[in-house]
Amino acid sequence: MDLETVNRRLGVLEDVEAIKSLKAAYCFGVDDHDVPAVVSLFCDDGVWHAPGIGRYEGHAALTKFFQSLPDMMRFWLHMVMNPQITVDGDTARGRWYLIEPNTGAEGGAVWGAGRYEERYRRTSAGWRFQEVELVPIFWSPYEDGWAKTPNLFAPAED
Repeated sequence: MDLETVNRRLGVLEDVEAIKSLKAAYCFGVDDHDVPAVVSLFCDDGVWHAPGIGRYEGHAALTKFFQSLPDMMRFWLHMVMNPQITVDGDTARGRWYLIEPNTGAEGGAVWGAGRYEERYRRTSAGWRFQEVELVPIFWSPYEDGWAKTPNLFAPAED
């Protein structure tokens, strides 16, 4: 293997590790409710969205959204795993599973699970989120479990 190939492969591995660190900073920042730190991890035109929760684009909208989380939940703890990250130059894509125990605004314990679908962009400040999509798998009251109440955020059926 020539030196150019080794350097290219090493660069991709370093990018993947930097994106993993970005995701960890996001999880700790959201869990600690450090809104400025979380918003700084997004590109200026970055997007966060999830069905039943909404779509937030740009730093002002992201700030309002992350500030509003205590209106939905009193406590949350992100546990992300199984990253699949593909780097293509100055852009990348990632997928992660999420398990999230939390306490709803009304005080009941809730289990959440989902998948993050993400796009990243390399900036002068390093890798940043271009888009974070949370795809719920279940968001269920602890007492009911996901078999009885699979998604608290699902739109009501008519």
